[in-house]
Amino acid sequence: MPEAALSVKDVHRRYHLGGHELHVLRGVSLDVQPSERIFLCGASGSGKTTLLYILGGLEKPSAGDVFIGGSPMYGGSSRQRAGIRNTQLGFVFQNYHLLPELTALENVMLPSMIGGKIALERAAELLGRVGLGDRVQHLPTELSGGEQQRVALARALINDPSIILADEPTGNLDAATGKQIMDLLFQVVDESKKTLVVVTHDTNLAKRGDRMMLLTQGSVES
Repeated sequence: MPEAALSVKDVHRRYHLGGHELHVLRGVSLDVQPSERIFLCGASGSGKTTLLYILGGLEKPSAGDVFIGGSPMYGGSSRQRAGIRNTQLGFVFQNYHLLPELTALENVMLPSMIGGKIALERAAELLGRVGLGDRVQHLPTELSGGEQQRVALARALINDPSIILADEPTGNLDAATGKQIMDLLFQVVDESKKTLVVVTHDTNLAKRGDRMMLLTQGSVES
Protein backbone atom coordinates (compact mmCIF):
# COMPACT_ATOMS: atom_id res chain seq x y z
CA MET A 1 0.00 0.00 0.00
CA PRO A 2 1.36 3.50 -0.85
CA GLU A 3 2.23 5.93 1.90
CA ALA A 4 -0.86 7.68 3.25
CA ALA A 5 -1.45 11.18 1.93
CA LEU A 6 -2.54 12.20 5.40
CA SER A 7 -2.16 10.40 8.74
CA VAL A 8 -3.54 11.34 12.12
CA LYS A 9 -1.80 9.71 15.08
CA ASP A 10 -3.49 9.70 18.51
CA VAL A 11 -4.67 13.31 18.35
CA HIS A 12 -6.24 14.88 21.43
CA ARG A 13 -7.64 18.38 21.82
CA ARG A 14 -8.53 19.77 25.22
CA TYR A 15 -9.84 23.20 26.14
CA HIS A 16 -9.76 24.71 29.61
CA LEU A 17 -12.83 26.83 30.28
CA GLY A 18 -13.59 28.38 33.64
CA GLY A 19 -11.65 25.79 35.58
CA HIS A 20 -13.18 22.91 33.63
CA GLU A 21 -11.52 20.74 31.00
CA LEU A 22 -13.40 20.05 27.77
CA HIS A 23 -11.94 17.02 25.98
CA VAL A 24 -13.11 17.53 22.37
CA LEU A 25 -10.90 14.97 20.59
CA ARG A 26 -9.91 11.75 22.36
CA GLY A 27 -7.09 9.92 20.65
CA VAL A 28 -8.19 10.23 17.02
CA SER A 29 -6.16 8.16 14.55
CA LEU A 30 -6.87 7.71 10.85
CA ASP A 31 -5.14 7.35 7.48
CA VAL A 32 -6.30 8.89 4.22
CA GLN A 33 -4.86 7.42 1.04
CA PRO A 34 -3.80 9.44 -2.03
CA SER A 35 -6.81 10.50 -4.15
CA GLU A 36 -9.25 9.18 -1.53
CA ARG A 37 -12.39 11.19 -0.79
CA ILE A 38 -13.21 11.10 2.92
CA PHE A 39 -16.22 12.63 4.65
CA LEU A 40 -16.09 13.41 8.38
CA CYS A 41 -19.58 13.47 9.87
CA GLY A 42 -20.98 14.10 13.30
CA ALA A 43 -23.45 16.13 15.30
CA SER A 44 -22.84 19.78 16.10
CA GLY A 45 -20.13 19.98 18.76
CA SER A 46 -18.70 16.55 17.96
CA GLY A 47 -15.30 18.03 17.14
CA LYS A 48 -15.29 17.52 13.38
CA THR A 49 -14.36 21.11 12.52
CA THR A 50 -11.71 21.10 15.26
CA LEU A 51 -10.26 17.96 13.71
CA LEU A 52 -10.27 19.50 10.23
CA TYR A 53 -8.46 22.60 11.52
CA ILE A 54 -5.85 20.37 13.16
CA LEU A 55 -5.44 18.47 9.88
CA GLY A 56 -4.85 21.80 8.17
CA GLY A 57 -2.30 23.15 10.62
CA LEU A 58 -4.71 25.85 11.79
CA GLU A 59 -5.11 24.61 15.36
CA LYS A 60 -2.48 22.80 17.38
CA PRO A 61 -3.50 19.52 19.06
CA SER A 62 -3.01 19.04 22.79
CA ALA A 63 -1.27 15.73 22.01
CA GLY A 64 -0.53 13.63 18.92
CA ASP A 65 0.49 14.71 15.45
CA VAL A 66 -0.61 14.89 11.82
CA PHE A 67 1.59 13.70 8.95
CA ILE A 68 1.29 15.05 5.41
CA GLY A 69 3.05 12.73 2.98
CA GLY A 70 5.04 11.39 5.93
CA SER A 71 6.16 14.81 7.22
CA PRO A 72 4.99 15.85 10.70
CA MET A 73 2.76 18.91 10.81
CA TYR A 74 3.45 19.78 14.43
CA GLY A 75 6.95 18.38 14.92
CA GLY A 76 8.65 21.42 13.41
CA SER A 77 8.47 25.20 13.70
CA SER A 78 5.43 27.37 13.02
CA ARG A 79 7.19 28.56 9.84
CA GLN A 80 7.56 24.98 8.61
CA ARG A 81 3.89 24.38 9.40
CA ALA A 82 2.91 27.49 7.44
CA GLY A 83 4.95 26.21 4.50
CA ILE A 84 3.15 22.87 4.52
CA ARG A 85 -0.19 24.67 4.77
CA ASN A 86 0.62 26.93 1.83
CA THR A 87 2.03 24.32 -0.56
CA GLN A 88 0.37 21.01 0.33
CA LEU A 89 -3.13 22.02 1.46
CA GLY A 90 -6.06 23.88 -0.06
CA PHE A 91 -9.00 25.11 2.03
CA VAL A 92 -12.68 25.63 1.27
CA PHE A 93 -14.69 27.14 4.13
CA GLN A 94 -18.43 27.39 4.74
CA ASN A 95 -18.27 31.20 4.90
CA TYR A 96 -15.98 31.52 1.83
CA HIS A 97 -13.42 33.75 3.69
CA LEU A 98 -12.89 36.03 0.70
CA LEU A 99 -11.35 39.45 1.29
CA PRO A 100 -14.11 41.95 0.41
CA GLU A 101 -11.81 44.63 -0.98
CA LEU A 102 -10.17 42.25 -3.48
CA THR A 103 -11.52 41.09 -6.82
CA ALA A 104 -12.24 37.45 -7.54
CA LEU A 105 -8.93 37.23 -9.39
CA GLU A 106 -6.98 38.80 -6.53
CA ASN A 107 -8.64 36.53 -3.95
CA VAL A 108 -7.65 33.47 -5.97
CA MET A 109 -4.07 34.71 -6.26
CA LEU A 110 -3.60 35.29 -2.51
CA PRO A 111 -2.08 31.90 -1.54
CA SER A 112 0.41 32.12 -4.42
CA MET A 113 1.40 35.64 -3.35
CA ILE A 114 1.96 34.41 0.21
CA GLY A 115 4.27 31.81 -1.32
CA GLY A 116 6.17 34.54 -3.18
CA LYS A 117 4.65 34.08 -6.65
CA ILE A 118 2.36 36.14 -8.87
CA ALA A 119 0.22 33.47 -10.51
CA LEU A 120 -1.99 35.77 -12.57
CA GLU A 121 -2.48 33.49 -15.56
CA ARG A 122 -3.15 30.42 -13.42
CA ALA A 123 -5.68 32.32 -11.32
CA ALA A 124 -7.54 33.43 -14.43
CA GLU A 125 -7.40 29.87 -15.79
CA LEU A 126 -8.83 28.45 -12.57
CA LEU A 127 -11.66 30.98 -12.50
CA GLY A 128 -12.50 29.91 -16.03
CA ARG A 129 -12.39 26.29 -14.94
CA VAL A 130 -14.98 26.91 -12.22
CA GLY A 131 -17.23 28.85 -14.61
CA LEU A 132 -16.31 32.41 -13.62
CA GLY A 133 -14.13 33.45 -16.52
CA ASP A 134 -16.31 36.54 -17.05
CA ARG A 135 -16.34 37.56 -13.36
CA VAL A 136 -12.62 37.91 -12.64
CA GLN A 137 -12.83 41.63 -11.78
CA HIS A 138 -15.94 41.37 -9.62
CA LEU A 139 -15.79 41.97 -5.88
CA PRO A 140 -17.28 39.34 -3.51
CA THR A 141 -20.29 41.59 -2.84
CA GLU A 142 -21.06 41.46 -6.57
CA LEU A 143 -21.17 37.66 -6.57
CA SER A 144 -23.80 35.20 -5.37
CA GLY A 145 -23.02 32.73 -2.58
CA GLY A 146 -22.47 29.96 -5.10
CA GLU A 147 -20.14 32.15 -7.13
CA GLN A 148 -18.17 33.13 -4.03
CA GLN A 149 -17.72 29.45 -3.17
CA ARG A 150 -16.46 28.85 -6.73
CA VAL A 151 -13.89 31.59 -6.16
CA ALA A 152 -12.92 29.89 -2.90
CA LEU A 153 -12.49 26.58 -4.72
CA ALA A 154 -10.26 28.20 -7.34
CA ARG A 155 -8.23 29.77 -4.54
CA ALA A 156 -7.82 26.35 -2.89
CA LEU A 157 -6.31 25.03 -6.13
CA ILE A 158 -3.95 27.90 -6.96
CA ASN A 159 -0.81 26.33 -5.46
CA ASP A 160 -1.68 22.85 -6.78
CA PRO A 161 -1.93 21.26 -3.31
CA SER A 162 -2.11 17.50 -2.88
CA ILE A 163 -4.96 17.71 -0.34
CA ILE A 164 -8.19 19.74 -0.29
CA LEU A 165 -9.87 20.30 3.08
CA ALA A 166 -13.48 21.50 2.99
CA ASP A 167 -15.50 22.59 6.03
CA GLU A 168 -19.27 22.40 5.35
CA PRO A 169 -18.71 23.74 1.80
CA THR A 170 -22.45 23.74 1.02
CA GLY A 171 -23.61 24.95 4.44
CA ASN A 172 -24.60 28.46 3.29
CA LEU A 173 -26.05 27.42 -0.06
CA ASP A 174 -29.47 26.24 -1.20
CA ALA A 175 -29.79 22.58 -2.18
CA ALA A 176 -29.47 23.09 -5.93
CA THR A 177 -26.44 25.39 -5.67
CA GLY A 178 -24.87 23.11 -3.07
CA LYS A 179 -25.15 20.15 -5.44
CA GLN A 180 -23.50 22.18 -8.21
CA ILE A 181 -20.62 23.09 -5.91
CA MET A 182 -20.11 19.49 -4.81
CA ASP A 183 -20.28 18.26 -8.42
CA LEU A 184 -17.61 20.82 -9.32
CA LEU A 185 -15.50 19.92 -6.29
CA PHE A 186 -15.57 16.23 -7.18
CA GLN A 187 -14.78 17.02 -10.80
CA VAL A 188 -11.67 19.08 -10.08
CA VAL A 189 -10.49 16.65 -7.39
CA ASP A 190 -10.88 13.67 -9.72
CA GLU A 191 -9.25 15.41 -12.69
CA SER A 192 -6.25 16.48 -10.60
CA LYS A 193 -6.10 13.25 -8.53
CA LYS A 194 -6.21 15.17 -5.27
CA THR A 195 -7.07 13.86 -1.82
CA LEU A 196 -10.26 15.31 -0.37
CA VAL A 197 -11.43 15.58 3.24
CA VAL A 198 -14.87 17.12 3.77
CA VAL A 199 -16.57 17.95 7.07
CA THR A 200 -20.36 17.81 6.88
CA HIS A 201 -23.39 17.09 9.03
CA ASP A 202 -25.20 15.83 5.90
CA THR A 203 -24.90 12.02 5.80
CA ASN A 204 -26.60 11.90 2.39
CA LEU A 205 -23.88 14.13 0.97
CA ALA A 206 -21.25 11.98 2.68
CA LYS A 207 -22.46 8.92 0.78
CA ARG A 208 -20.87 10.41 -2.33
CA GLY A 209 -17.40 9.89 -0.90
CA ASP A 210 -15.19 6.83 -0.85
CA ARG A 211 -15.49 6.58 2.92
CA MET A 212 -17.54 8.17 5.67
CA MET A 213 -16.15 8.50 9.19
CA LEU A 214 -18.36 9.41 12.15
CA LEU A 215 -17.07 11.51 15.04
CA THR A 216 -18.81 10.59 18.28
CA GLN A 217 -17.75 11.87 21.70
CA GLY A 218 -14.34 12.81 20.37
CA SER A 219 -13.56 9.47 18.70
CA VAL A 220 -13.77 8.31 15.09
CA GLU A 221 -15.83 5.40 13.84
CA SER A 222 -15.46 4.17 10.24
